[in-house]
Amino acid sequence: MAGGCLALALASLTAAGAAQETPSAGGWRAFEGSWAVSGQRYTVPVEGGATAAIVEASGAVALAKADGLSHGFRGEAVTFDDGRGVSLGRAVWTDEHGDRLFSRLQGEPLETGKRIVGTITGGTGRYAGLEGEYSFTWQYVLSAEAGAIQGRAGRLQGRVRRNATAP
Repeated sequence: MAGGCLALALASLTAAGAAQETPSAGGWRAFEGSWAVSGQRYTVPVEGGATAAIVEASGAVALAKADGLSHGFRGEAVTFDDGRGVSLGRAVWTDEHGDRLFSRLQGEPLETGKRIVGTITGGTGRYAGLEGEYSFTWQYVLSAEAGAIQGRAGRLQGRVRRNATAP
């Protein structure tokens, strides 16, 4: 599946226009795209018949509109679902130069149709001093044997700007 995710991301990049926009008021620059992932889900039962889970996932982040960002990243995330409908986690997107963009994740459990919100907390290299936000909705999540998962997040939309206190 990893090869398929990469092929999907590359096809998305080829088909997408690379038009750059000027920053809006406040220096915000918009981006949008998708994130295809595969990974593992580890679960434990909790009271009331629910299940808490830790999810480790990674895959291609393909940005069709990426003003100020790379068009492709390797996205990695670790999240915790408390079994009561709340998920928290952290993500890092790494571009082809090794520069990273860090974020906190919060939202609903890893299921088809559920929404996640990310808060960009900084980065390295060309992304040092960036702040911002993004959100996406899981278009599909497939669970296989032994906790393996695959999914695709669509409608990934967000914005970034240089933090006013950054050098």
